[in-house]
Amino acid sequence: MNTNKQANQQNDTTTKNTRRRGEVLENALLQAAWDELNEVGYSEMSMDGVAARAQTNKNALYRRWPSKSELVIAAIIKYLPRPAMKAPDTGNLRDDVLTFLLQITDTIQMVGAETVFGILADYGDRTILGSLADFKEKVQDDSLNSIMRDILQHAVERGEVDPEAIRARIVSLPFDLIRYEFLIKQQMLTTETVTEIVDYIFLPLVLLTRN
Repeated sequence: MNTNKQANQQNDTTTKNTRRRGEVLENALLQAAWDELNEVGYSEMSMDGVAARAQTNKNALYRRWPSKSELVIAAIIKYLPRPAMKAPDTGNLRDDVLTFLLQITDTIQMVGAETVFGILADYGDRTILGSLADFKEKVQDDSLNSIMRDILQHAVERGEVDPEAIRARIVSLPFDLIRYEFLIKQQMLTTETVTEIVDYIFLPLVLLTRN
């Protein structure tokens, strides 16, 4: 009897000593969330399922992420490959802008339509760029606008763009149109749509006209 009691106490002590905490537990939860998302999809994913996969209880999840959408965003931030957040230098403005925008929209495409619009529905009127940006600085407005200014400045130096065209509203215009596609039209952006934004809306506003 005493031997059994001592064995139980020893097991309890071992469990306490090996219990995951802090960063170790958080990484396990995020890995479980990422695996669950990829296996069952956003709509079928649940906090119960993630907790079971991580072999812990729901309280460990809710203490860190109050909702499924916030947990998924955290998992995306951790595991989704980051776009190259620097100004492309292809030698012409059109290709620079198109390359940059497609890097961003391709990253969002990797998340998948179900997840993107599930997050949007759960977040109400927040934008996917606003929600996923924390994106560990990958899609924050300040970073995006700074890179777009660099792209335009390179074009000024090549004689493609009038310096007067580099205004705040014009710099942010492509990203505003991307938000419009997500929020209002609730559509994923195709290469064709991004190309139309660049060719028919953005470039005519900034390119110097040739006589």
